[in-house]
Amino acid sequence: METLYKVLSEDGRACNGGTGVWPVPVNGAPGEWLSVEGPLRPCSHGLHLCRRQDLVAWLGPVIWRAEVAPDAVREDCDDKVVVSRARIIARITTWTARSGRLFAADCAERALLGERAAGREPDARSWAALQAARDFAEGRISAAAREAAGEAAWEAAGEAAWAAARAAAWETAWAVAMEAARAAAWAAAWETAWEAAREAAGAAAGAAAGAAAGAAERGWQTERLWWYLDGETV
Repeated sequence: METLYKVLSEDGRACNGGTGVWPVPVNGAPGEWLSVEGPLRPCSHGLHLCRRQDLVAWLGPVIWRAEVAPDAVREDCDDKVVVSRARIIARITTWTARSGRLFAADCAERALLGERAAGREPDARSWAALQAARDFAEGRISAAAREAAGEAAWEAAGEAAWAAARAAAWETAWAVAMEAARAAAWAAAWETAWEAAREAAGAAAGAAAGAAAGAAERGWQTERLWWYLDGETV
């Protein structure tokens, strides 16, 4: 049976839009079934879940494994699945502040390496932000040091944009340089790891010029995310 996923706040409340509350597992038992009546309408009516490849775009505080009822109505969309009946099975315990921050840094590093390969060496402040994100995840620096590195990387992002504009490369190099630098800043600047992960991944995908490159980057991000979630580093 296919495994699907639901991203929620700690108390089971929706965190990516919507107002619903999902019953979460207690003492190892699955949460109660939720059901909706009537035609499914993605983003407005139905129980929204993620497939493996969707998850990177919907990261949040807690990731749960979910089960869809055999008789449920289902609609598959580009970035989600909408069903009429489902329940939460178990929490993915490897999604932590540490794994989220490290994943964010990995995504940002890919974007910066892409810049380097294109002959545009990223600002040293962006590289420093990556190291700060990783050091904070491993408990080697303080929150204040992490925030300072993130703020410096934001300054680098703005300067990268203006430098690209002055070089008459607004349509391509500007967007790539800006998103790469933003990815590094997101990795270090966000206070919560899941926000850092989601924003850094989005910026890194945006730094991959062109739809095909962006899709390939999301594919890499999915595999990297699951490298953490499958417990390879724990």
